[in-house]
Amino acid sequence: MTQPPPLPGQSEPQGSPPPLPGQSWDEPLPDPGPLPDPGPLLDPAVLHATEQTRTYPCRACGGLLVFDPDSAGMLCVSCGSQQPVVEVGGTVARHDLRTTMRQLEQARRAAGKRLISADSQKEIVCQSCGGHTSFTGTLTAIRCPYCNTPIQRDDLQDAPVRLPVDGVLPFMVGEKVAHEQIEKWINSRWFAPNEFKKYRTLGSFSSIYLTYFAYDADTTTDYHGQRGDHYTVTVGSGENRRTETRTRWRPASGRVGSQFRDLPALANTNLDEGKVAALEPWPTAQTKPYTPEYVSGHLSRTYDQDAGQTFDRVARPRIDSTIESQVRRDIGGDVQRVSSMNTTFHLLNFAHILMPVWLLTVTYQQKPYQVFINGATGEVQGQRPYSAVKITLAIIAAVLVIGVCVGLYIYFGD
Repeated sequence: MTQPPPLPGQSEPQGSPPPLPGQSWDEPLPDPGPLPDPGPLLDPAVLHATEQTRTYPCRACGGLLVFDPDSAGMLCVSCGSQQPVVEVGGTVARHDLRTTMRQLEQARRAAGKRLISADSQKEIVCQSCGGHTSFTGTLTAIRCPYCNTPIQRDDLQDAPVRLPVDGVLPFMVGEKVAHEQIEKWINSRWFAPNEFKKYRTLGSFSSIYLTYFAYDADTTTDYHGQRGDHYTVTVGSGENRRTETRTRWRPASGRVGSQFRDLPALANTNLDEGKVAALEPWPTAQTKPYTPEYVSGHLSRTYDQDAGQTFDRVARPRIDSTIESQVRRDIGGDVQRVSSMNTTFHLLNFAHILMPVWLLTVTYQQKPYQVFINGATGEVQGQRPYSAVKITLAIIAAVLVIGVCVGLYIYFGD
């Protein structure tokens, strides 16, 4: 089988394929070069060099501009005036995973003690009201708790030891629609406690951009296994005569080629990853080259795990699972045994993408429950507690109904 062709604009693959999980990204390069430049800042932000933050003042009244999903533009929260987002031209950049991770590791070593950690806490002074607030963990965009000014932190996103953001899928679901979706979802949870349904007073509801890496891969996999074909035989005699299904096995081997495009992998931790994964599919065709205006007025997190770590933890298992399914189809038969798969990557690129999510967190009986809404499609996935009282009443009601039905059957059956 011939190798899958490279992506448009990509050169023919050269050198060894990227390492498998557990291998080092740390082989020396003769000249790693600089990390990709995120490009010039074209937005009308006010940059605060002393705080390494930015805000967006309205040109009409000096108020605050935020990105409005309903109009897909910048909206002033004071006077209601609108202005378009100044977009970056071109397409979302893609980077070779192996090369970029080598460069990143060398940049980390060069930084040494000057390394900026995403786990650090940074106190800043709001340029609008002078209030002090803190960025903690991987948050890169918040609102001032004193005057509600949207503030973005630049030192993490622009640090040479951090991968720059390549693209953003802007919010398309506004707050009103998001609330409606939450109402429908919660009201349909019949066995949720009544107190949980008072989420407006018990919970916090916010819009946040989560960090993803989207991977493109072309692979070839050589496999060995067995093909099983069922057949039936008749055994026994007399009353013990019966038909049994047996399997005839024979060796199988071959090669399959696979392509993956925009395979999303969440790079943030401390979330219900199963529920977040269920928000897929993302409309990645609508992803735009990153400009920080899309983040204004919304929370945002940078990644907790870099592109190499996220590939090993999230993307590679999904790729392997898909390839195994393809191998089983290639083997054919009724059942299959796969004894080995040797996968070669001819292309392995990634893009650093921000994905929009509406997040409801409700604390019930001292335990947090999270409900997620896909900020582009409106898909809802979440956790909820169960009411022991409602479940008990439902069981009692079911028993009573069954008892009545049995009684009526006995009475009228005679």
